[in-house]
Amino acid sequence: MKTYKVGYLIGSLATESINRKLANALFKLAPEQLQFHEIEFKDLPLYSYDYDADYPEVGRRFKQAIEDSDAILIVTPEYNRSIPGALKNAIDWASRPWGSNSFANIPSGVIGTSPGAIGTAVGQQHLRSILGFLNSPQMNAPEAYIQFRDGMINEAGEIANESTADFLRQYLSEFHEFVARVLTVLPRGA
Repeated sequence: MKTYKVGYLIGSLATESINRKLANALFKLAPEQLQFHEIEFKDLPLYSYDYDADYPEVGRRFKQAIEDSDAILIVTPEYNRSIPGALKNAIDWASRPWGSNSFANIPSGVIGTSPGAIGTAVGQQHLRSILGFLNSPQMNAPEAYIQFRDGMINEAGEIANESTADFLRQYLSEFHEFVARVLTVLPRGA
């Protein structure tokens, strides 16, 4: 079976982010056809169109990493019922200068965890609106708003609850199938 290179973005810049922990636990459950690599954005300055005439190297590298991916998975917390500012800034960098949107036609998925009862549901809806505008085909179901609880991820970095692990395994299986379907219709490099 074909292997897909999945770039992932962690919405939080915090070193001990629960979303980073979730991402690392997720990858242990993923189908072997999905190969994950992180696309970091912590070094991006705040975006301004003043950069468009002479795009800095850090912005070009970030855009290229997205374009080199077969798909994008965004693992993000919810801040104030939206997405973290650093993640929005990174998305702005990837979509500029005008006419060079790196997300166009790249399949994407969104997942996240939060201690709150509704997980990251509202923030994900904002993110889906942004990705839709950027013409990134999105896996809309199943949705994954994970409430983070103590003990959810064990000392080995694995999902400790079997029903949660089964759900996440199914989520990643669906994501794999979604990526394969999208890239059948919109092949990369075509």
